[in-house]
Amino acid sequence: MLAQRFDLSGKVALVTGGSKGLGKAMARGLAEAGADVVITARHEDELQAALKEILDGTGRRGAYLVADMADRPAVERLGKDAIAKFGRVDVLINNAGTNRPEPIDQIQDANWDAVLEINLSSLMVLSRAVVPQMKERRWGRIVHISSILGFLSKGGRAAYSTTKSALLGLARGMAIDLGPYAITVNCIAPGPFLTDLPMSLLSEAEKQGFADHTALGRWGQPDELVGAALLLSTEAGRYITGQTIVVDGGFIVK
Repeated sequence: MLAQRFDLSGKVALVTGGSKGLGKAMARGLAEAGADVVITARHEDELQAALKEILDGTGRRGAYLVADMADRPAVERLGKDAIAKFGRVDVLINNAGTNRPEPIDQIQDANWDAVLEINLSSLMVLSRAVVPQMKERRWGRIVHISSILGFLSKGGRAAYSTTKSALLGLARGMAIDLGPYAITVNCIAPGPFLTDLPMSLLSEAEKQGFADHTALGRWGQPDELVGAALLLSTEAGRYITGQTIVVDGGFIVK
């Protein structure tokens, strides 16, 4: 019975930013739970390699789509193309994101606009594209990947924190709209995870500082986000909606 609650056999999941890091780990977890998986990112070579790893040994089907989440018409096409791949999208993991650190008095308009488009507007556009067919079947799961920087912040992260906070409100509003159709919408707010984005932006001292600030005293591994993603993507989480699960090793409680 417990295994059935986490079973995604017959479902199709779309994971943005699925070629690396947290996106790839979650896509792999969804495939292991029985879902067919569509991943998307900007670089085809990375998608090809990632899809092979995601599907290896699962017996599931998979596909990839190249898309730039900063290009709104491309995001609209992405929703249609993803549905066309396997005839449906049951689970949407909105994971793609970017961070362009700048102090508030040095923010460039182009960078501000890009962060908002990729981290916030593209999630609305893609959700809007896949929701109608979820409503027809009266089943769906949408998960926005926020961040602990949606609850707190640090220097130069005003744009990033703005978008990650906004995702909490987007999930709440969508949950109310879609609840009558048995579609749940939630957020996951990861803390320090060993992925390319923070590793490329932080100094060694900052990396150690983040680790020391967690209750567990370390950074998280990407596969440690999979449990929360599966809970919110399956029947196990069918009565959870409009919520945010923080997965941060105890960062914001210390």
